[in-house]
Amino acid sequence: MRKNMGMADRVIRAIVAVLIAVLYLTNVIAGTLGLILLILACVFLLTSMVSFCPLYAPFGLSTCKNPEARK
Repeated sequence: MRKNMGMADRVIRAIVAVLIAVLYLTNVIAGTLGLILLILACVFLLTSMVSFCPLYAPFGLSTCKNPEARK
């Protein structure tokens, strides 16, 4: 897998994931919507950790500025 996410993209995704988790755990969001958002938060954290977004690949998108890191 090539990296296709830059640092800013990774940080934003991690912040959004933590925010969703906090909202879910404090029962601000609940039910089916809460579970869907919690799953999305997990995906955001996973993609942030591996620096690869599968949705970027088919479109050839990359927010990674360092061409050496993409290998």
